[in-house]
Amino acid sequence: MRQFLLSVLFILAIILNVKAQSGTVTGKITLDNKEALIGAVVTIKALNKQTLTNEKGNYSFENVPYGAYTLAVSSIEILSKKLEITVSNHQCLFNISTKSNDKNSLSEVTVHGKTQKREMETSGFAVAVIETKEASLRNLTTNELLDRAVGVRVRQNGGVGSQVEYNLNGMSGSTIGIFLDGIEVSTYGSSFNLNNIPPAMIERIEVYKGVLPSHLTGDYVGGAINVVLKKDASRNNATAAISYGSFNTQNADASLTLREKKSGLTFRGSGFYTYSDNSYEMWGKFAKYTDRNGILTRDFRAKRFNDTFKSIGGRFETGFTDTKWADQLFIGYNVSDTYKEIPHGTTTGQPYVGRFAEYQANVFSLNYTKRNLFIDGLALNINAVRSSRSTYIQDTVTTLYNWDGKPMILHTDFMIAAGDPPILIKSPQGAQQGAPTISQVDRKIINSRSNLAYTVKPGHRISINHKIEKTDRDDTNLLRAVNKDLITLTQVMKNIVSANYEAQTFKNKLQTNLLLKYTANSTKQTDPKPTYNTDGTYLLNPQTTNSFNDNVGYGATASYNIIPKLFLITSMENSYIMPTEEQMFGNLEINVLPNLNLTPEQNINYNLGFRFGNLDFGKHKLSFYGSAFWRNGFDKIRNQTVDSVVTDSDLDIQATSFVNLGKTQSRGVEAEVIYVFGNKLNAALNFSKFNALYKRERDEAGVLDDRYNLQIPNEPFFTINANVQYRFNNLFERKSITNIYYNTGYVGAYDIAWHPSQGSLTPAQFSHDLGASYRFASGKLITSLDVKNVFNMALYDNFGVQKPGRGIYFKMNYTIGKF
Repeated sequence: MRQFLLSVLFILAIILNVKAQSGTVTGKITLDNKEALIGAVVTIKALNKQTLTNEKGNYSFENVPYGAYTLAVSSIEILSKKLEITVSNHQCLFNISTKSNDKNSLSEVTVHGKTQKREMETSGFAVAVIETKEASLRNLTTNELLDRAVGVRVRQNGGVGSQVEYNLNGMSGSTIGIFLDGIEVSTYGSSFNLNNIPPAMIERIEVYKGVLPSHLTGDYVGGAINVVLKKDASRNNATAAISYGSFNTQNADASLTLREKKSGLTFRGSGFYTYSDNSYEMWGKFAKYTDRNGILTRDFRAKRFNDTFKSIGGRFETGFTDTKWADQLFIGYNVSDTYKEIPHGTTTGQPYVGRFAEYQANVFSLNYTKRNLFIDGLALNINAVRSSRSTYIQDTVTTLYNWDGKPMILHTDFMIAAGDPPILIKSPQGAQQGAPTISQVDRKIINSRSNLAYTVKPGHRISINHKIEKTDRDDTNLLRAVNKDLITLTQVMKNIVSANYEAQTFKNKLQTNLLLKYTANSTKQTDPKPTYNTDGTYLLNPQTTNSFNDNVGYGATASYNIIPKLFLITSMENSYIMPTEEQMFGNLEINVLPNLNLTPEQNINYNLGFRFGNLDFGKHKLSFYGSAFWRNGFDKIRNQTVDSVVTDSDLDIQATSFVNLGKTQSRGVEAEVIYVFGNKLNAALNFSKFNALYKRERDEAGVLDDRYNLQIPNEPFFTINANVQYRFNNLFERKSITNIYYNTGYVGAYDIAWHPSQGSLTPAQFSHDLGASYRFASGKLITSLDVKNVFNMALYDNFGVQKPGRGIYFKMNYTIGKF
C-alpha cells in the first residue's frame, strides 16, 4: 500500500512540473443594453469545451492550447453569435456584445438544456441522466422517477416510507452506491432518503451501471445512483409546493436561495413534510387470513393498518460562490425526524400491531471546490459529513392479529359444541416479531471524500481520490437497566484510495478512463452478553469480534464517436465489495438479522452499448440506446430466501439475514428509444431483460447443489416502461402551458423461492398512470393531477408485498422567480 501511494504521489509531482503551451480564455457577455447575459452557453467546439456565464455575465476556459478557434455563444435571450479568436498568451480576454432575441425560441432551450445530459451519457460510462424539471411539477416521488428508468427497479415493501432497495439489472444491496451530492445517502439516516427528497429539490439524477467516475469511486461494482441537488445561486428565488392524495397522503416542500452579489455570500435552504396513513387495500395472492378454526386462506381482501408514516426534514447551507479562493465553499446542516409504524415482517404473512420505529438525524457537512488551485489545471474537491443518528424501536404487544384488524382467536366448531371459551392467540416469543423489544441504536458517522485532479494538457487528466467512512454504533436494550457496560459497541471503518487517468484522443473521438483502487475494511463488535440473576444483578461475559479485509480492484471505460451522433460505449471492472454495517450487524427496523460470518463479494463485470441521436428530421427527433452486460459474482451477498414452498406458512418470513451465495452469473440486455415531435410530443420506451443464475455446482463437501443454474429468487428480471407526454400551449389563456402524461409499466413473473412453485410465484404485472399539469400565464403557479395505478391492479414487490392500488393526487407549485 505504501509503495502504491508513493508511486502515485511521485507521478503527480512530475506532472505538476509540466507546463503546457496553453492559456486561459475569459470574458464578459452583455446584451445590447449593456446588461450582463446570465446562463448563456459558451462553446469552443474544436476542443469540445463548454461553459455557462455566471450572474455577472462572465465565462472562463482553462488550459486552451495556443491556436485559432471559433467561440460560439447561444441563449434563449439572444441571437446566436460566433467570434473568431486566437489564443497566444497565458491570459486572453474576449468580451462580447450580443443582440436580444424577442422570439424566445423554445427549440434553443430544448437543445441546450440537454447538453450536459448528452455529454455525460457519451463519456464512456454506462450512465443515464434523469432530468427532474417536469417531474417536480407533478405528484411524483424520486423513487417513482427512478423506477421508470431503463434497467432500474426500485424494490419497495409497501407504501410511502416503507423499506426500499435499488436494483440495477440484477445488482442490488451493497453493490449499488446511493449518493446525495457524492456522499452516501445512508449517512443522513432513514429519515432523509431518496423517498423523502422531492424532485423540486433535485437538479438531476445520474444512474451509473458498472464502473463509476472518480468523484464517486467507492466500494461498489454494480453501479450507483447519484442525486444532484439544485445549487444554482445566480439569482434569489423561492419555491413552495403542497399536495394531497389517496390514503391521506400529504406532502409539502419549500426552498429559498439568497446571494449577495458583491461578496458571493450565499444561503440555500429547503425543507419537506410527508405524511401517509398507507391505508390501502390488499387482495392479491400474498394477502392471508387465519380463521377461528386455524385454517389459513389466501386472497383475503383487507385494508392495511398500523402503517402510518410521518417525516419532516430540512437542509440548510451557507457559504461563498465564485470567489478568488473558492468556486464553492459551503457549510451545511441537515435535520430530519421520522415516525414509522411497522405493519408486518419481511412478507405480509403476519400483520403487526404496536411495532414502530422513530428516527432522528443531525448532519453537518462541508463542501469545498476550487479549480486552478495554486496552478492552472489543478482542482480540489472535498465533501465531508459528520452525522449523529438515532433509531428507537418498540415492540411489546403480545396478542397476534389478523388482517381484518382484530385479534386472532382459536374457537373451533368442536370447542363451540363443547362450550369452551375462545382462546386469544398470543405470540410464542412475547411480541409481534420475536421477543419483546424496546431498543435504541445510536450511530456516529464520519464520511469524507477528497478528489485532487490535474489536467496535464487538454484532454488528459489524472486524479487521486481518498474516501474514509467510519461508523460507531451503540445498541442499547432499554427493557433492562441502561448501564454503560450493557451497551453493545460496534465500529466499522472503510478506507479507499483510488487513482484515475482520463484521456481524450483521436481528435476527441475516443474518451477513456482507467481506474485503480485499494480498499481496506475493518470491523469490531463488543457484546456484553450479560447473565441476569433473580435479584436483578448481572454478570458480564463480553464477547469481541474483529475482522479485517483489504483488496485491490481495477476497471476501465471507453467511448468512441464512430460517426456523428453515434457513440460506442464499453466498460469493465474487477473489484470487491465489503459487507456493510447493516448486513453484518443487523437492522431491527427493517427486519434484518445479524450475520458476522459474511465475507467480501467479488464481481467481474463487462458492459458494451451504444447511443445514437438526437437524429433530427425537422419536427421529428429520435434517439436510441442499447447495452449488453455480463456479470460474474463470487460470494454474492444477498437476502436469504427459502429453498422451496411446501406449505403456505413457509413464506411467512418475519425477518431475514444476508448470506454469501457462492458463484452467480448474470447476462442480459437493455434498450431505450426516445421520440420527440415539434417540442410538443415526447415518447419513450425502454426494456431490460437478464438471467441471474446460480452457478455453484457443488458445495464445500463436494455434494451436488440442487440450485445449480436456477434463477436467483426474488429478482424481477424482465421489465418494460413506456411513457408519453403532450404539451398544449395557450389552451385556456394566452401564455399558459398544459401537459398531459401517460405511463405504463410491465414486470414479468418471478419466483420468491429457490424452487419454483405456484405458491411462491409473483405473477406478471401491468400498471398504468395518468397525469396532467397546468402552468398559468404568470408562470408562477402550476397545478397538477395524477392518477396512479388507474385500473387498480394488484402490484407486488419485494417478497410479494403488495403495493398501493388506485390513488388520486393533487399538487400546487408556486415560484417566486426573482427578487
